[in-house]
Amino acid sequence: MTNDLLGRHRAVLPDWLALYYEEPLEITHGEGRHVWDAQGNRYLDFFGGILTTMTAHALPEVTKAVSEQAGRIIHSSTLYLNRPMVELAERIAQLSAIPDARVFFTTSGTEANDTALLLATAYRRSNTILAMRNSYHGRSFSAVGITGNSGWSPTSLSPLQTLYVHGGVRTRGPFASLSDDAYIAACVDDLKDLLGHTRAPAALIAEPVQGVGGFTAPPDGLYAAFREVLHERGILWIADEVQTGWGRTGEHFWGWQAHGQSGPPDIMTFAKGIGNGMSIGGVVARAEIMNCLDSNSISTFGGTQITMAAGLANLNYLLEHDLQGNARRVGGLLIERLRAVAAHVPAVREVRGRGLMIGIEITKPGTDEADPRTAAAVLEAAREGGLLIGKGGGHNTSALRVAPPLSLNVAEAEEGAAILENALRSIP
Repeated sequence: MTNDLLGRHRAVLPDWLALYYEEPLEITHGEGRHVWDAQGNRYLDFFGGILTTMTAHALPEVTKAVSEQAGRIIHSSTLYLNRPMVELAERIAQLSAIPDARVFFTTSGTEANDTALLLATAYRRSNTILAMRNSYHGRSFSAVGITGNSGWSPTSLSPLQTLYVHGGVRTRGPFASLSDDAYIAACVDDLKDLLGHTRAPAALIAEPVQGVGGFTAPPDGLYAAFREVLHERGILWIADEVQTGWGRTGEHFWGWQAHGQSGPPDIMTFAKGIGNGMSIGGVVARAEIMNCLDSNSISTFGGTQITMAAGLANLNYLLEHDLQGNARRVGGLLIERLRAVAAHVPAVREVRGRGLMIGIEITKPGTDEADPRTAAAVLEAAREGGLLIGKGGGHNTSALRVAPPLSLNVAEAEEGAAILENALRSIP
C-alpha cells in the first residue's frame, strides 16, 4: 500500500517536494508524543510535524475545541467580525510585550514573514533587507529572497535587495574563535561597516535560533546589540519566531527575549506550534507600523474561526500546564544526555540548543566538513529504532534536529535518547 501511494505521489506532485527516508513513511494517527504508520508501527515523535505539533498529538482540549467550532461555523473571512480571532489576538498582543501591538493572522510562517516584509518596506520606503547568513524564512518569492541558505534558495531573483550579516552561527565563520563578548563586538562592527556602504535598509529579519539552519544561534545579547545600531538609524528589527516561539527554548517564551536588553522587536512573526497542527501564522507589530498600509487588504483564510478555536485551546493548555517550564527541565536533561553520548561518537561535531530545540551536527571525524550521508544514515537508524527526528544545516544538510512536543516527559526523553545513542553508535 505504501509503495502504491508513493507511486501516486510521484506521479502528481512536484519532484522537489522532499520526502524523508529511503522508504517514505505514511503517518496515519497519533496520540501524545507518539505516531503510527500505515503498517501499524509505533514511533516516538521527536520532530512534531516540523515543530508544529507543539503540545501533543490528538490533544483532547484542542480536538474538542475544533469539533465544537466546526459544528457552528468553520470560516467567514476577515470581512466579518470574528470573536475567536479577536480573543486570540488579544492574548498574543499581551504576550508579545510589543507596545500598542496589533496582530494580523495568516495561514503559515512563510506568509507571516512575507507580510512582515511588506510592512517593513512600506513603512520605511525601502526594499533593502538585512538578513542573517544560514537563515531560512519560508518558500514564497520574497521569503526565498532573504534566505541565507543555498539548499533552500531555488532562485536568485527577488523583489528585495538583501544584504547578509554575520552572527547567526556561533561555532563557524570568521569570528568563531572569539569569546562571546568579542564575537558580539566583531559582528556589531561588521554591521556598522556594512551600513556605511549602503542606503539605509528597511529592516533586519532574524531567527533567534535558526531552525532549518540546524538549530544554530548566536551568543545571547547579539540582537540587542544589533538593535541599538539599527534603532539609531530608524531600521526595524523583525524577529522570526516561527520555530522559537511559545516557550520551546525553555528559558524564554519568545526567542528574542534572550536578546531583550534593548527592548522587544518592532515586528514579530509566529506560526507552527500555536495551532498544534492547524494552519495558523501571524504578525505582531506596533500600531504605527501595522497601520502603515494605505490600500485595502484582507485575508480569506487567515484567522478562520476553526483555526482560532484551536489556537486558543492550545495556548490555554500550554500556559496552564507550564510547558515552557517542562521544555526547560526535560530539555535540559535531554541535551546533557545527548552530549554525554556524543562525547563517544567522533562524527558528532557539536550538540547544541536549548529547551526542546536541540541540534546534533554530524561531520567527517576530525574535521569540520559536513557529512550529509552519515546524517541521513542516522535518521534512518533512528526510525528503525522507533524514533522520528528531523535534519537541517547550512552549507550541507548534516545537522539532526530534535524538537519533540513540549509535553515530553522524562521517561520519553530517556527512551528517545537511548534510540538516538544506538543510531549514532551505528555510524561505521
